[in-house]
Amino acid sequence: MGGQDMQQKKKKEIWMLYTKKADFNGLAARLGVSPVSVRIMRNRGIETEEGMYRYLYGTPEDMYDGRLMRDMEKAAGLLMEKIRSGKRIRIIGDYDIDGVCSTYLLYTGLNRVCREIEKKQRIYSENSIIDYEIPDRIRDGYGINMSIIRQAEKDQIDTIITCDNGIAAASEIAEAKRAKMTVIVTDHHEVPIGAFGQVLPMADAIVNPKQEGDAYPFKEICGAVVVYKLLETLYEYAGIPKAEWKELLEFAAIATVGDVMRLQDENRLIVKYGLKQIAATKNLGLRKLIEKNDLDPASLSAYHIGFVIGPCLNAGGRLQTAKLALRLLLADSDEKAEQLAEQLKALNDIRKDMTRAGEEAAIRQVEEKYSSDRVLVVYLPECHESLAGIIAGRVREYFHKPAIVLTDGEQIVKGSGRSIEQYHMFKGLTEVAELLPKFGGHPMAAGLSIEKKDIDEFRRRLNENAKLTEEDFIPKLWIDVPMPLEYVSEQVVEELKLLEPFGQGNEKPKFAQKGITIRSTRILGRNRNAVRLSLVTESGFTMDGLGFGDADHFLEELDGKNTIDIIYYPDVNEYNGTKTLQAIILYFN
Repeated sequence: MGGQDMQQKKKKEIWMLYTKKADFNGLAARLGVSPVSVRIMRNRGIETEEGMYRYLYGTPEDMYDGRLMRDMEKAAGLLMEKIRSGKRIRIIGDYDIDGVCSTYLLYTGLNRVCREIEKKQRIYSENSIIDYEIPDRIRDGYGINMSIIRQAEKDQIDTIITCDNGIAAASEIAEAKRAKMTVIVTDHHEVPIGAFGQVLPMADAIVNPKQEGDAYPFKEICGAVVVYKLLETLYEYAGIPKAEWKELLEFAAIATVGDVMRLQDENRLIVKYGLKQIAATKNLGLRKLIEKNDLDPASLSAYHIGFVIGPCLNAGGRLQTAKLALRLLLADSDEKAEQLAEQLKALNDIRKDMTRAGEEAAIRQVEEKYSSDRVLVVYLPECHESLAGIIAGRVREYFHKPAIVLTDGEQIVKGSGRSIEQYHMFKGLTEVAELLPKFGGHPMAAGLSIEKKDIDEFRRRLNENAKLTEEDFIPKLWIDVPMPLEYVSEQVVEELKLLEPFGQGNEKPKFAQKGITIRSTRILGRNRNAVRLSLVTESGFTMDGLGFGDADHFLEELDGKNTIDIIYYPDVNEYNGTKTLQAIILYFN
């Protein structure tokens, strides 16, 4: 049995029904699926028959040509020239999962090209060295910095190539150019805007689909996908079989999910086929990490990457160094992979305990002091600063209000914020910019630093400026189809698998039915973490409903009701060779 925890939020949700229009029956007949699937695809923003066909039946061959990205061939040409000349190349990554996967891909790919060129030129240059540097989250902060540039100059590095960072590092890259280094930027973040438009660093090549004039059709890819596409061109130039490049897809998929990219268009294809590839991965470290978390590689979903594997790969960068995760992926022996996987899992377990404690303290602080605030600003001086963003997200979910969590950094208070759709967090911070030595972000998330003495004023001003109403704090649940339980069949459940992988931007469909009678309830599991309900519809049709989470709390919320409305997802339970249909209950009223 699998499913999602039953969700009974602090604030009662408003249930909303999608009402998008289309020729559901006609499209269903032409696409070979039910009108239900067409309705779900339309709800996910897919409007054309061509788009729906690609969504349902797309293959890796439907991915876009990386050479459509501006400077892609220039960057690949420069790298080929440097490798052939035996120059020293340093990769500058980042400490999160996208940065780690990007660095792994570049390090693996560039070394593979080196070997191919040495084989074909029948030479070996001891100067042809590829190495990497990943900034320390606490000491260095995000991306390339001046100390990294100075160290590269000292080490006589000829070429720097960034991944998942660099687009906003104009002064650092100018310093590298002053030191006569070649600089290649690969990134996916927004390009800074100045008075006259985009402000690009003075690099020798910039590969980022968000540049003006870039022809790449889908802009919402992560840093590792940018690198993956660069390696496609590079391998082609070096004459390496395309099959070797395709084997790297799984790391582009892990980074796409881990960096919370929208699972639409090309991203969905990358994750769909990347997950299939992970089932037979040759990477020792990844295999050991899957094993340590008691997962089945053949049935991994985007959920497992986002909430199990990804957090383990991120835990090193949060609590020690991101190089642990990179060493795991580069491990060349079972013994080394085993030891590093164990270490990262243990770090993630510590991180989970620390996060839980921080979340409880933050919620308690809001309830005791700031429950009437529109924007929640929580100060947790003892909290590890790398956890502020996770805790802010949990506080935002709990209260359905914008939340900023502040912690004591080494020299100054640092903070991370997570917002709701109705509040543009970056604009909110811009309005109090004079209180913030440093800040950045976008509508839904932000990072900042602040002097301790200014926290109260910061909280007061943010709340004074926020144009939010009580209605904005009520979560909205969007229902895809009001589908009676009578309609559920094994065929429907199988067809819904065509819509996977589910995740950000391609959420698991939600179905609903009203007025269902509860005939009986039963708590399941040693930890009382599931409840089975025997459900009967108005027509007398019966089906089991299954909810996951705190079963005792569920029964409390049920409060003796005989009839409920449910939001659910249809499923098939297989036990001792017998299949039975069931409804996974996500929410109820």
